[in-house]
Amino acid sequence: MRTERNLTRRLDRVFARLDREPERPAHIDVPRMSRHRVVLFSATLAFYLAIVWAVVTTSWLVRLDWQVMFFRPYQQWPEIHAFLDYYVVLGQRGPTAVMVAAWLGWRSWRQHTIRPLLTLAASLLLLNITVGAAKLGMGRLGPHYATIIGSNEMGLGGDIFPSGHTANAVVTWGILAYLASTPRARRWLSALSAVTSLGVGLTTVYLGTHWLSDVLLGWAAGLLILLALPWCEPLIARTELWLFDLRDLWRARRSRPVSEPAVPVTPVALRPLGTHTEQPVPAREPVSSTRASRGVAHLAPGAHTARSERPVTPAGSRRPPHADRLPRGTSQPARPLTGG
Repeated sequence: MRTERNLTRRLDRVFARLDREPERPAHIDVPRMSRHRVVLFSATLAFYLAIVWAVVTTSWLVRLDWQVMFFRPYQQWPEIHAFLDYYVVLGQRGPTAVMVAAWLGWRSWRQHTIRPLLTLAASLLLLNITVGAAKLGMGRLGPHYATIIGSNEMGLGGDIFPSGHTANAVVTWGILAYLASTPRARRWLSALSAVTSLGVGLTTVYLGTHWLSDVLLGWAAGLLILLALPWCEPLIARTELWLFDLRDLWRARRSRPVSEPAVPVTPVALRPLGTHTEQPVPAREPVSSTRASRGVAHLAPGAHTARSERPVTPAGSRRPPHADRLPRGTSQPARPLTGG
């Protein structure tokens, strides 16, 4: 119970801070699915399908993957290995999601809306569904687990095609540019997220955990999610309104007064000891028909007569008189003695 109360208080504080203004600031720009964005989405989708086809058919792209793998970049430049081991964390889903969620939570508090957090949740959900389905569907093995030189290593139970690190870096850091409040901030954040995701993808190739084609497909997969987010904006807006309505309903239920009992209790006046003043007797409630019918069963038949009409019992003893008995107070004569 105490845990639920603490959680309720924290949620009320968060929503109270979000409700400091009746409306959201007017400068928040919600991206729309423009014609330019549709063209970019179509071009990125075509690039995505071209990469998949090139790997499935074991084209020149697969041969390039093997050449980069045999080059072994981690052996060519070992001095940057320690730095890149930490840099690749910028593509891991857990740490990056926590960092970006903290920043967007602060943005939500400042802008009095939960749209940034809902947009991040929608993008991560799309990322897990699309990239996860592609990984399991194609089942490609990584460079460290390759079996046949020159093969595409498809359908062998792997899960590295497309690169999850690269796609996650594109989506997680690109969402900051997508939610930027001004066009200038959007341009700077777009460039920063592009450089970060490019560096994460090349780092996985340097460490030998991904093929080069995995990284190319990961970039395309993450960009497709960012370009498709305006289609999700109506659903995000409805979800935000539903959450606030649910919050208001919850508050109304908590602030509702306790209902009184259906049958009020009649107070009984107690008389102190030693007083003889008579108090009026409260009227009894009418007895139900079922209860009255049970009481009539043991009564004698006939009409009930008043006390004055009843026969008077005669005074004196009801026993019959006896000749040998004397009334009280008189002495009994002595009987004569007879000889035996």
